[in-house]
Amino acid sequence: MSKNAKSATARPSTATLTEKTAPKLLPQFKVILHNDDKNEFGYVTDTIVLLCAMNKEDAQARTMEADKTGCALLLITHKERAELFVEQFQSRSLTVTIEPVE
Repeated sequence: MSKNAKSATARPSTATLTEKTAPKLLPQFKVILHNDDKNEFGYVTDTIVLLCAMNKEDAQARTMEADKTGCALLLITHKERAELFVEQFQSRSLTVTIEPVE
């Protein structure tokens, strides 16, 4: 085998393989449910179950927390998804806001 044939099949050095940077994580945002006086408890709970894929017991706990304290954390996600939740809850006459995770 000639010297040229060997160099054509050379592998990249391990230095170039390990220099890849880790993927950047998207900034996280809290999705917060706010209490209101116009929607019934069951409707709010059912909406949380529907939109957040949360079980009924956890949704009831979040609804109760919002009722007693004024707001409740529903989930933490990236900004685009959080904004989608705001739109989805608004379309069902519920108030949800987002804020950055500190």
